[in-house]
Amino acid sequence: MALRNIMTEEQATLHKVSRPVTKFDQKLHDLLDDMAETLEKANGAGLAAPQVGILRRVFLVDVGDEGVFEMINPEILETSGEQDDLEGCLSVPGKWGMVKRPNYVRVQAQDRFGEWYEVEAEGLLARCILHENDHLDGHLYTEKVHKWMSEEEIAAMYEEDEDE
Repeated sequence: MALRNIMTEEQATLHKVSRPVTKFDQKLHDLLDDMAETLEKANGAGLAAPQVGILRRVFLVDVGDEGVFEMINPEILETSGEQDDLEGCLSVPGKWGMVKRPNYVRVQAQDRFGEWYEVEAEGLLARCILHENDHLDGHLYTEKVHKWMSEEEIAAMYEEDEDE
C-alpha cells in the first residue's frame, strides 16, 4: 500500500467525468488499498479516485459506524428528504460551507470483485456518498455551497450542538 497525493480544486482532473471500471484486477485492488490508506492518513470521511488523479468511477466512504464502503461504478437509484449541513473536502483544504443534500440515498455499486450490492443510507453517510459521487462527474461541493462558514462560525455551531 502507498499514500497517494490528493489533487486540489485548481487541478483539471477534478473537473472531468470519470470512466467506468471494467477490469476488477489487482491494479484496482491496489488503488482501493492505497485510497483507504490515504483516506485514513488524511482523516477524511470519503475519497474519490479523481482526487488521487485516477479518472475512474471509484470512491470510498468511511463515516466510522459501518466501516469503509468501496463503491465502484455507483448508480444513485433513489433520493429523498433534505438535510442542510456543513461540508468540506480533502481537495479544498481550509474551506467549509453549508450544503443542502437529500437526507436519504439508495445506491447500487460494485465491490472490488465486480459483485453488485445496494446500500441505503441516511444523514451523514448519505451526504458522504452523494458528495463523493459528485466527484465522479467532475463536480465539487463548492458548486453547491449556499453559505461559506468561518472557523469561528463552525466553532459556535458545534458549541450549540453540545449545549442541546
